Amino acid sequence: MSTATRARQSGIGPLLREWRERRRVSQLELALRADSSARHLSFVETGRSRPSEELVLRLAEHLDVPVRERNALLLAAGYAPRFAETPLDDPSMGALREGLDRLLHGYEPYPALVVDATYTVVAANRGVAMLMEGIPESLLTPPLNAMRLTLHPEGLAPRIRNLREWRGHLLAQMERQIALDRSEALRAVYDEVKAYPVADRDGADDHGQSGGAVPYFALPMVIEHDGQVLSFVSSISTFNTPMDVTVAELAIETFLPADPATVKYLRSLTP
Repeated sequence: MSTATRARQSGIGPLLREWRERRRVSQLELALRADSSARHLSFVETGRSRPSEELVLRLAEHLDVPVRERNALLLAAGYAPRFAETPLDDPSMGALREGLDRLLHGYEPYPALVVDATYTVVAANRGVAMLMEGIPESLLTPPLNAMRLTLHPEGLAPRIRNLREWRGHLLAQMERQIALDRSEALRAVYDEVKAYPVADRDGADDHGQSGGAVPYFALPMVIEHDGQVLSFVSSISTFNTPMDVTVAELAIETFLPADPATVKYLRSLTP
């Protein structure tokens, strides 16, 4: 059942109460934040009152409801969706695509990619392509999924020296997103990758390069490439105040070299 259908069937009250309870906010606190009253909010949640379109948007803002679900709240209250969902290949998205391409290219030789809400890869640079070398074609058939490529037994997983730690980090990241966004599609990806077997390997906790351990400032992904051990710390960026569902669900992940040896190796590959 689609989000829009669920929204129309359930009404605004149950949806609003669900989001409020997810955020652990009382009716009084939310009412004060949204410049309303606890009595009116109670009437909305029980179906005795219909909120204005402006109030729905204020409540969604203060509950940090994802843009896609803000449309669902509006539909449930009897209003038209406010936020468009424009395909990324639409001509109107040309400036966005060009900006993302420049960002990814400018980050080379370090890996960087753009993913959507289910970790489908939207764009990637040559640094990511380097890490993907040798992966079977069956895993590289579009649409590519970053979580699948990373954790699949025939993907990057056998090359990741600290796989159990990195896998735990990725699964926890997905769990937080599922709890916040209620995404059934992301839950399906999570269930798939969590079920992948994790092979034991010798030296799995050896995160350092030859010459001694490196004092990492964050959990790195330690991965082998062409006989070298590389270490990366990832950073994820999203768009500020997006007005389109597609843009709201994009994330740019960059991998920062976590030690001098990784920097030196990657720069040696640059023509």
